[in-house]
Formats: sequence, C-alpha cells, structure tokens
Amino acid sequence: MVAFSGWNMPVQYSGIIEEHLYTRTRAGLFDICHMGEFILKGPSAAADLEKLVTCRVDDMPAGRCRYGFMLNEAGGVIDDLIVFRIAEDDFMVVVNAGTVSKDREWIEGRVSPETEFRDISDITAKLDLQGPLSREILGAVAGDGREAVEGLKRYNFTEMDLDGVTTLVSRTGYTGELGYELFFPPEHAERFWDRFMEQGVARPVGLGARDTLRMEMGYSLYGNDIDEEHTPLEGNLARFVRMEKDFIGREALASQESGGFSRILTGFICSGRRSARSHFKVKKDGEEVGEVTSGAFSPCLKKGIGLCYIEKELAGEGTGIVLTDGRVEIEAGIKSVPLYEH
Repeated sequence: MVAFSGWNMPVQYSGIIEEHLYTRTRAGLFDICHMGEFILKGPSAAADLEKLVTCRVDDMPAGRCRYGFMLNEAGGVIDDLIVFRIAEDDFMVVVNAGTVSKDREWIEGRVSPETEFRDISDITAKLDLQGPLSREILGAVAGDGREAVEGLKRYNFTEMDLDGVTTLVSRTGYTGELGYELFFPPEHAERFWDRFMEQGVARPVGLGARDTLRMEMGYSLYGNDIDEEHTPLEGNLARFVRMEKDFIGREALASQESGGFSRILTGFICSGRRSARSHFKVKKDGEEVGEVTSGAFSPCLKKGIGLCYIEKELAGEGTGIVLTDGRVEIEAGIKSVPLYEH
C-alpha cells in the first residue's frame, strides 16, 4: 500500500506481472475510487464545457462520453479527462485524483452563473472491471441488465439498476482491453467488490499493473507524460483536439501548429528486459535528444518499454536510441503506440 493523491492505494495484491497478464487474458478488478467526478448542469453547461475542453461537446448525444483535455491559456494540459453527457443539460466530468482541487478552481472560475457546478468526488465510488471476460462477469451481476451490458459500445454509457443500486456503467478503461467503469454511491463499494469477486473469475489488480497495462497501450499518464508544460500537440495527442471550435488554449495551439515545435512524445521498446525510468536521458549518436517520461518491463512483450519526448525528426519508427541515467545505458528503438497489439 502507498500514499497516492491523498488516498491509501494498493500497488499490488499477488504481483504486478501476474495481475497484468491475468487482466490481458481473463479479468482484473480495480479500485479506482480516488478519481474525481464533477457535475455541470443547466442551460449553459454545454456551451461552458465547449470552451473548457478540447473535445466536441455540442454534438454529443446523451449516453456518450469523450476523452479530451482542459488547457491553460498557453496550451499546456491542466488535466486529461472524460466528459459524459447524461442529458441535454447534464454532464459528468471524470478527472485525475491529483488534480481535483486545481480542476475545480479552474472550472468554477469560468462557468456561467446559469451553470450549476458540483464536485461529487466524495460521494462517488468507482470500480473498473477490465479484461476479455469482463462482459461475462458484469452481465452475471447485472441480472436483468445483462442485455444493456452486452449491447454497450465503446465510449458509451448507461445508467442501470445493479444489485439494487442505480449505477452509471461505461465502456471505458485504461488498459486497452474490453472493460467497464462503474460509478455509484460509496456505501455500496465493498459489497460490489465482493459481488464481482464471488463470480470466481476476476482478480484484484493494483496500481502497479494498471501502470504497465496503460504503458503497453501508450496511454499517457498525467504528471508524467503530459502536464502544464506540454501541449497535446507535443504529447502526440492532436487527434483529441478539435481545432475547428473555440476553447481555452486554442490560440496557443494554432500558433504552435504553424510555428512548429521541437520535441514530441512517442514510445520505445528496449532491446532487452531492462527498461529506463522516468527522467532517463535519450541519446542519439552521443547527443542528448530527449527524456524518458514513463518506463517499465512489459509482461506481454517481455522487454522494457516506455514513453519519451524526443526531437521530432528522430521520432520515426525504428530509430535507434540509447537511454541513460549516467550510469546505465539501455539500447532501444522508437515505436509508435500502441507498443503492444493484440
């Protein structure tokens, strides 16, 4: 157990590698109650969110969710988040645990008087069920809601009666597997956890395997790979930015788009099992050309992997690089994400 953004969180239960591979082949259950949740409601909520985030909000139907960023005026990433449209004038925004206070202040200072803003983080529990058998497990617990679970498409969600509790269930996750995220009142968290475990298929998974699973997919971790010092363009995440609309930070991104930028985030795979760690230098022909932001051993590839910022002209597939902390040198090659493909 470790301290994590004000929470006491499990790093591992049975072991990171075992939990990782079990999630890839069967199903893992994750306690993600530390994440933050906000409600924005009212006739101006959609227009306010349209200005606050990089993804399109105005054309989202109810029951859909989208990944995007909240940026500062310089285009730096305040947070990455998912917007859920519950109804025409009713939205939920899921944010990172470590940025809840910062995000709350930023949003509250920029929404219209007509928009009701509530931080429901303390009254919302969250469990993630991820892996190829997750649909089967959730369907068994859902009972009459099995059809709704089976019909749920990726980045869609529904509210259902789950074991007598109104629960928001989304087809989202941080592992790259088939999976679901469940939001419900915290007094039911322990019972829900037990109900899923009683099915005899899912196993508990901690923060360690959650990190290696997301790294294999090349998913960015806020605070490591993306932050207020880097824009989504530098983070190689332009596909989640809708430049045709107006949002805070757009002018800075437009300027960066036309003027160019020197470094971009990309993946790498090491030649052996050893991996670089965060802040290792990236070198090419003896010259420093970048920095590692995330690194770990990949249980599926059986090699070291990670993400790094590197000079744009060197970000091509297969470029040979050396990762070093001044003592250890690790040979690697650039690989676009995902690093692991099913």
